[in-house]
Amino acid sequence: MIGAFTAIVTTAIGPAAFAGVAWGILGGALPGISPSIAMALLLPFTYGMDPTIAIVLLASTYVGAEYGGSIPAILIRTPGTNAAAATVVDGYAMKEQGKAGEALGISLYSGVLGGMVGLVVLVLLTEPLSRVALAFTPAAYFALGVLGLSVIASVSGASLTKGLMAALLGLMIATVGTDPVSGVNRFTFGSPELLSGIPPILVMVGLFAVGELLAQAGEPGWQQAASGAARIRFPGSAMRKRIARPQAIGSVMGVFEGVMPGAGGTISAFLAYNEARRWSSHKKEFGHGSPEGIAAPEAANNTVACTALVPLLSLGIPGSNSSAILLGGFLIHGLIPGPTLFVNHPDIVNGLYTGLLAANLSLLVLGFVFMIPCLWLVNRPKPYLMAFVYAFVLSGVYAIEGSLFHVGVAIGFGPVGYAMRYFTVPFLPMVLGVVLGFMVESNYRRALVLASGDHMTFLQDSISAGLLGLAFVFVAGSAVRHGVDAIRRRRLARAAV
Repeated sequence: MIGAFTAIVTTAIGPAAFAGVAWGILGGALPGISPSIAMALLLPFTYGMDPTIAIVLLASTYVGAEYGGSIPAILIRTPGTNAAAATVVDGYAMKEQGKAGEALGISLYSGVLGGMVGLVVLVLLTEPLSRVALAFTPAAYFALGVLGLSVIASVSGASLTKGLMAALLGLMIATVGTDPVSGVNRFTFGSPELLSGIPPILVMVGLFAVGELLAQAGEPGWQQAASGAARIRFPGSAMRKRIARPQAIGSVMGVFEGVMPGAGGTISAFLAYNEARRWSSHKKEFGHGSPEGIAAPEAANNTVACTALVPLLSLGIPGSNSSAILLGGFLIHGLIPGPTLFVNHPDIVNGLYTGLLAANLSLLVLGFVFMIPCLWLVNRPKPYLMAFVYAFVLSGVYAIEGSLFHVGVAIGFGPVGYAMRYFTVPFLPMVLGVVLGFMVESNYRRALVLASGDHMTFLQDSISAGLLGLAFVFVAGSAVRHGVDAIRRRRLARAAV
């Protein structure tokens, strides 16, 4: 530990980690700029760098971007990253209650804590955890996606029917593009821009951001500036005790999901949110500004930022887009991740561990600094703020691929988000459907191809059977809860009459 702190102070690892986190926060805070895109923009600049410094810079960008996505999620109801979609509901609700500073403080505190947990797991358990990742088959990945979809029943609010309708719409959107097995074009209507499907970030930006702008424009008094100035508040001792359990849940989910290639922060964030709600003694606050609904997903996705490197370092398998960019950084410098990396280049591995420690410490400082102008911004007069947010969102969407078509798609989902708000249809089930749809379909069909069409393969695979059983328990429990709530509401209605 002492050697790590010495390396941070005396070498370029510290400055590289600091710069990477700063750029990552900016990239994550800009809707449309995912962690992988923020890393990809840096990749050309790493050619002439020392290999250790280059790898630390890219990995630190990943850490910063995973946290940065929560800033617009809380302040302007727009998830900067896919994983931040789970933070939107309670984060923005707390902002509406005048608790933006407290929400951001909880997010930062939980993110740093989750990142440190992920780093410890990465350092201590890389080899044994990598064996778990290697055991995953297409059937297991399908079951993992089903487990993620099982959360829908818990995030559907009062109406399970509306939640299922939203999820079905999300799954339908996920089928647009090229068939994952046969390569046939589906629902593209002759448009080459739709061959690769509709990116989930466009759907989320349209639903959350553009839809929110439309709703804000229709509210009375929207031209008046917000009253009061929020102050950044880190959780006190009582709040730290309350959010300790959801943070632990989020960290466990982040470890479990991060070590499995293809899972990533999005699934872990939603599962953490669901489990935090299940084990909370303040269930009714979820969806209305619960600090636990921020702590759990933020701890989860920041844990993933470190644990996602386990399969990359141990097996050379990039488990996500961001780790694939990091793999490119290794290859640029002639390094091949895998078991031989620990033998031939232990200095690179140790330097990466040190850099991730510096990145999480830098996140605590930079996260605080970056929140100050953001809090000032949301208290400006609404006409200027709405115009800025609109330009901010659309510029971020355009920056993804320089595509006006993507801008049009995001704008097109705006009225959909407005209609869903009007009819009180929950957003999260639709987001889950869009994010997990391709994963579920592609691995379902690949598993059947490998098993010659035998559906028993999903039960014969032990990991798949276990995950499907867990999904069944989640769905059954949520169905019972919805039934009990419906009976209670009917009794209250009769009593009122």
